[in-house]
Amino acid sequence: MDRPYFIISLEQGTREWLDWRNGGIGGSDASTIMGENRFESAAGLLAQKCGPAMAGRMNAAMARGVALEPEARAFYNKTLSVISEPQCVQSLEYEWLRASLDGITPDGSRAVEIKCGRSAYETTARTGCPPGYYYGQFQHLMAVTGLNSIDYCCYFPPGRPIITTVERNQSYIDDLLRKEEAFWKRVLEKRSV
Repeated sequence: MDRPYFIISLEQGTREWLDWRNGGIGGSDASTIMGENRFESAAGLLAQKCGPAMAGRMNAAMARGVALEPEARAFYNKTLSVISEPQCVQSLEYEWLRASLDGITPDGSRAVEIKCGRSAYETTARTGCPPGYYYGQFQHLMAVTGLNSIDYCCYFPPGRPIITTVERNQSYIDDLLRKEEAFWKRVLEKRSV
C-alpha cells in the first residue's frame, strides 16, 4: 500500500509533539473548523494556533481517558487480532495536514480512534455510532491516511467496550480539506503580522 503520508517519530504528549501539532491541523481541530464542535469555536482555535504551543488543560475525566487508552488499545488489538500502535503522521500533499493516531497497524492498512469518556460511551452505547462532534475528526484521519474506514473503540469500564467502524465520506473530506486549507492560510497570515 502506497502511503499518502510520512511517519513523524514523536511521542504523543511531549513538548516536541505539541510544537509539531501546532505547526499544522490535526484531527481534533477538524470538527472545530467545520463548525461542529460545541466545545470550541473556530475563532478560539485560530487564537490558539497563533500563539505558542501549549498543552491543553486536563481535567479528571480527560486524565482518566489518557490513562485508559493503552488498556483500550490492548483490548482492540486482542479482539481484532491486530497489532496497532500510536503514530504521528503528516500528509505528503499538504504539509499542514497531520494526525496523531491512537493506533495504526505496521502496514498502515487499519487504524483506530479510541475514546474513553462517559459521554462518548453513553452516546455510542445508545446509537452504535460515535458522537457527531467527532465525525470531522474521523474524516480528517482518513484524509491523512488515505484509508476508507477507521475503527472506533469506545472504552469506559465497567461498561462493555464497543468497537465499530466509521466509513469514509469523500464529499465531506473534500469540503473539510478546503476549509482546513483556508483556515491554515489565516493562521499563517496572523502569524506573519
